[in-house]
Amino acid sequence: MAVSVRDVAAAASVSVGTVSNVLNRPDKVAPGTVERVLAAIAELGFVRNDAARQLRAGRSRSIGLVVLDVRNPFFTDVARGAEDRAAEDGMTILLGNSDENTDREASYLDLFEEQRVHGVLISPLTDDIPRLERLRSRGTPVVLVDRDAPDRSFSSVSVDDVVGGELAVRHLGETGRRRVAFVGGPANIRQVTDRLEGARRAVAATPGMSLEVIDTDSLTVLAGRAAGEAIRERPAAERPDAIFAANDLLAMGVLQALMMQGNVRVPEEIALIGYDDIDFASAAVVPLSSIRQPASLIGYTAVDLLMKEAALVGEQAGGGEQARERVVFQPELVVRESTRA
Repeated sequence: MAVSVRDVAAAASVSVGTVSNVLNRPDKVAPGTVERVLAAIAELGFVRNDAARQLRAGRSRSIGLVVLDVRNPFFTDVARGAEDRAAEDGMTILLGNSDENTDREASYLDLFEEQRVHGVLISPLTDDIPRLERLRSRGTPVVLVDRDAPDRSFSSVSVDDVVGGELAVRHLGETGRRRVAFVGGPANIRQVTDRLEGARRAVAATPGMSLEVIDTDSLTVLAGRAAGEAIRERPAAERPDAIFAANDLLAMGVLQALMMQGNVRVPEEIALIGYDDIDFASAAVVPLSSIRQPASLIGYTAVDLLMKEAALVGEQAGGGEQARERVVFQPELVVRESTRA
């Protein structure tokens, strides 16, 4: 049975209020009494219920983070950056994996609100902004991660994915490639559609270049492998000579499929570029060119914005009139062997 504050008070022959003062405001208690209470705590093995104390104060010392896929090392790095910034204010990160599923995403939002987290960071699956607005209107600050709100109604930290898509396909064009395939999906994920938009802009600006879109049902290695197998099975003349994958996991799956049985050589026959520049990209059997995002910095900056919003929630009833901050980082092209001319 858990030891309570009342048990400590009885063992030390003091009031419950005195025990509370020793735990929270020891400077208000006589040194001899502090020693007696601390001795009772040690003897009984009392552990304070810090969560209950924080909830009585209004909010917990935790921040909820919902990402699209925790298996993607990009989001692991985002979480690490968020954790580093949260720790500076004595807070912790609660990580939720939506797994690209709207129902799971909604469940995590409900759970975090019930837990009365200090705020929510989310890489949303869709543009269901009204749901996030309701969450914020009830006093929980929200910051978007790895994308921004269509109407800029939320503070956000993202990378310009349209520019990233342009960088990737322009690079393919500069190496002499003209038949480009974009591999990615589902299309309701904003990052995918923005990267595809950038690819289309680069194709439109490059004479003689064409773009084929190969949809996938997820952004995983398995989905990339399926797309790569379909390309590998085509006659050589009908294959693209370059592939832009919407993220590195897809690109690694494509690479595995193309190189099975030595059927298709990368980059000699098909150049391949991914997106995110996860650590595994440089360690692939053919080191993978990619578009780099500053993942840890995205997470760190998102928590920084959230702390600013949380400070204003009480003053502005959820921050309805509060000016939003939109931080957009620029992507960077990283060239490796998979796209060498």
